[in-house]
Amino acid sequence: MRKHYLIEVVDNDQMVVFCPSAILRDTQIKSIAFGSKSVEVDFLQHPDNEETIVMSRRIQKAIQLPSFKVPLHAFIDNQILTIGPLVGIFTAGFTTDPFLPMGDRTTFFAKLLSVNKTVGALPFVFGEQHINWEHGTIEGYFFHQHSWETVDVPFPNVIYDRLPNRRSEGNPKLIMVRDRLQKEYLIPWYNPGFFNKLDIYERLQQDTSVTSYLPETFPFISFSIIEIMLSKYGHIFIKPKNGSLGLGVHQIIYDKLTDDYYIRYQDREGTNRLRKFSTIEKLFNSVFANQSLENMIVQQGIHLLRNEQRSIDFRVHTNKDEFGKWHMTAIAAKIAGAGSVTTHTRSGGEIKTLEEIFTKEECKIYTEKLSTAALMLSSALDQVIEGIIGEIGFDIGIDRNGEVWLFEANSKPGRSIFSHPELEEFDLLTRKLSIAFAVFLTEQSLLHPEELFK
Repeated sequence: MRKHYLIEVVDNDQMVVFCPSAILRDTQIKSIAFGSKSVEVDFLQHPDNEETIVMSRRIQKAIQLPSFKVPLHAFIDNQILTIGPLVGIFTAGFTTDPFLPMGDRTTFFAKLLSVNKTVGALPFVFGEQHINWEHGTIEGYFFHQHSWETVDVPFPNVIYDRLPNRRSEGNPKLIMVRDRLQKEYLIPWYNPGFFNKLDIYERLQQDTSVTSYLPETFPFISFSIIEIMLSKYGHIFIKPKNGSLGLGVHQIIYDKLTDDYYIRYQDREGTNRLRKFSTIEKLFNSVFANQSLENMIVQQGIHLLRNEQRSIDFRVHTNKDEFGKWHMTAIAAKIAGAGSVTTHTRSGGEIKTLEEIFTKEECKIYTEKLSTAALMLSSALDQVIEGIIGEIGFDIGIDRNGEVWLFEANSKPGRSIFSHPELEEFDLLTRKLSIAFAVFLTEQSLLHPEELFK
């Protein structure tokens, strides 16, 4: 665990910072910084407290340090002591309601920011409209003592991307903000971009250590691809390249005995449907009549483990910690709803812990398999994806032979599994590490910027 220090502000105008001896040892420091603001000061050793950094009200005002009692880390480089990290969480969809400033995502952000004291960081939420480019400040939303407060702070040390959807991610104004903060201000920006299923599959194919986890996947080109894969696997899935929440997923099953085709999907009213057709052409002309198939992929069907005749897959979260190392942080089983093509709760799926549906021995085996796969896939994606990744949510299946399969990787994983009361501690762990990774990125940006911006 890295060390963080209490920050004490005293009511005087002295340009002096009192530091623990561990900070001043063998180091010449001339300035103190918080986010993008810094000021030259004198440094003296704290006479009797090794856990506290003390500064005057004048220095606090100069570096725009908010008056929240949160312990922070101390980074030293180029004769500057940086306290932080100040972590900007970038999003969109703000409201005018002071109690729900981020609408229905307000509770999530409040819980995310509440890890500040245990992590030793100061996170805040902001959107493009809160940036003052002229003054180099941001009107940040802080969650303090169970309520929201806005405070003007400097540009942050790092930015955590929590844009809510692909539409906001493609907004030219928001793209400009990201590019400017990254390129002009050299602020590390982590978890940018929603993943494209086909793109992820093709990139992971480059790493032979993980190809065994990849089901056969193709862009939809023609019916012949469908026929070949159905004869090979018996059933296939057709999915949108950029889909989420299981929307638009169709399962096609071929019955060799009757020469019939079945399709399972959820219609626009949210009803799970199972329909039968005599030819694949009739099936497509009926079900996909008003849909473009250019943005769809065709994926090998897997005979998954089942619970009471319902398919099971798994959500596995991985996060990087304050040292930049990957950890498996949560596993939950998702059981498909009756007649549903996916395991999503919106389609009647249920979230269970592994202990609820498997024996103790099976739990041990499956946890190990899922954890190994998720960590290997995380490292592989780290190598082949542009930008900085700090967390991934994987949808993974295990077939009846015990083989592990990757269905989807999510750069901004949903948190529905944490509604299960037994997964509360993992909810906290994933939130803590989401912010703790900013500690690592801050240190890297100060000491080894060439590694981040190469």
